[in-house]
Amino acid sequence: MPKPSDLLQGTLDLLILKSVAREPMHGWGIAKRIQLLSDEVLSVQQGSLYPALHRLEQQGWIAAEWKDTELGREAKFYTLTREGRKQLDREMENWKRLSSAVQLLLQRA
Repeated sequence: MPKPSDLLQGTLDLLILKSVAREPMHGWGIAKRIQLLSDEVLSVQQGSLYPALHRLEQQGWIAAEWKDTELGREAKFYTLTREGRKQLDREMENWKRLSSAVQLLLQRA
C-alpha cells in the first residue's frame, strides 16, 4: 500500500494553494489542514512542504508575512495572491481533467 505522503506529481501545489485560499496560514497549519481534511490519508512532510512554499512564493502565487501565532510565537503566514487565485483555478481544472480520465480508465479497463 502506498504511503500517505505519496502524491501525484504536482498535487502538492494544488493542495497548498487551496489551503491558503480560505485564510492566511503558516506552514504547520497548512500541513495539518491537509491531513485533517483528507481524514488522515494525506500527510505532507516538512521536507516537501517548505520547498514547495518557497517555490510558490517565488512564482508569485503566494505571499508571506511574519505574524504571531495563537501560541505567541512568530511564524511565516502565507496568503494567496491574485496570480495565485488564477493558478489555483488552472490547477483545479487540470485536476478535474486528470481525475476524470483516471475514472474513465478504471471503468473501462
